Amino acid sequence: MNLALKGKTALVSGSSSGMGLGIAEVLAAEGAHVVMTARRADVLAEHAERIGAHAVPADLSLPDEPARVVAETVERFGGLDIVLWNSGGPPPSSALDLTPAHVVEAAETVLLPLVRLVRAGVPHLRRSPSGRILAITTTGVREPTPGMAASNAVRPGINGYLKTLATELGPDGITVNTLAPGRIATPRRDEVYLDGVPPHLTEEIPLRRWGTVREFADVAAFLASPRASYLTGTTTYVDGGLTRSAS
Repeated sequence: MNLALKGKTALVSGSSSGMGLGIAEVLAAEGAHVVMTARRADVLAEHAERIGAHAVPADLSLPDEPARVVAETVERFGGLDIVLWNSGGPPPSSALDLTPAHVVEAAETVLLPLVRLVRAGVPHLRRSPSGRILAITTTGVREPTPGMAASNAVRPGINGYLKTLATELGPDGITVNTLAPGRIATPRRDEVYLDGVPPHLTEEIPLRRWGTVREFADVAAFLASPRASYLTGTTTYVDGGLTRSAS
């Protein structure tokens, strides 16, 4: 299927590695103008050159950086069609050990930068014939992940914010969706499990394997494309059937 992404301009955050990088690669291969942003300038520049994208190093947790990145994107390519939010998450903690400071830190990491990026990007998305906002979240928004209390407290709020945004931006033709990865075989997985992935983590997945970054990125590319014009306010789980909830 031709995703009709040629000539579209996409801003992809957290794109120096893992799923963000995979999405940037697929969008670039589909002919989109891709702006990659992340904190690691050297790694980001290397990957951007390899796939024919434009690198804008930035720490989006800093209040003024989202607007700067959007401005540079628009200046270079003349507009903005796709905003794709991807970031790291809060560190592990139990609910009983969670402090107000931990919650504030989690919000400053995964929620406030998204809000700022959306506020900077929406005026330009309104001028696009196919404006798209897509945020990478986690399956924990449906089934809380044990030991990840800070993430479990904040990430469902991201879904609520984006669902509200989908309603408000629908009349402008801008779609707003979230994408929840399950167990995806990123380089980070191999760093965590130096002695190999424990077998039960694979056996718990109905498809009996971890997903690939490319499989995840292909779904993201579809949701970011004009082909997904009647999908908004949704959360798509790319997890091989791991999420058991029926709601």
